[in-house]
Amino acid sequence: MEAEQSEGSTDSSSSQTMNHLLFVEMGVGYDQHGQNITSAAMRACRDAISSNSIPAFRRGSIPGVSFGQMKLQIKLGVPHSLQQALDIEKVKSVFPYGKILNVEVVDGGLICSSGVLVEEMGDKNEDCYIVNAAVYLQEVVPPDILAQVLVQLPRYMSSLVHSNPGP
Repeated sequence: MEAEQSEGSTDSSSSQTMNHLLFVEMGVGYDQHGQNITSAAMRACRDAISSNSIPAFRRGSIPGVSFGQMKLQIKLGVPHSLQQALDIEKVKSVFPYGKILNVEVVDGGLICSSGVLVEEMGDKNEDCYIVNAAVYLQEVVPPDILAQVLVQLPRYMSSLVHSNPGP
């Protein structure tokens, strides 16, 4: 396991492109039985991405914005003593689209008691593992497209509010 894994990144100082942070999604994952830190991390990532919808990516509502251009950075808070057991490749499999630029693992999360040992569920002890996840969704957008996006974004957001006024 590597504490930080990078698959490449775009230099934001380049005059050709600009990294633009669009969303930050956060989640928590638990493994109460079996003591598997990778399962807890995968649940944290699923939790982070499960409660949102980003239709602008699919519909092409914003010029230059598409699933193919999405870039993800993942930050996981994992108990220090368990970081070596984390399978980053399995965690990355949670994300259905976008390119993962890196996965950073930092000291965090928690080991606590689940209150019960259930051997039939693979428990070795009563430990419950908890992982925190932050998923940063960004895009690499050429400057001319970024200017168009910034001009159209308020209109797009306004149309969402007016078409969905709420209760």
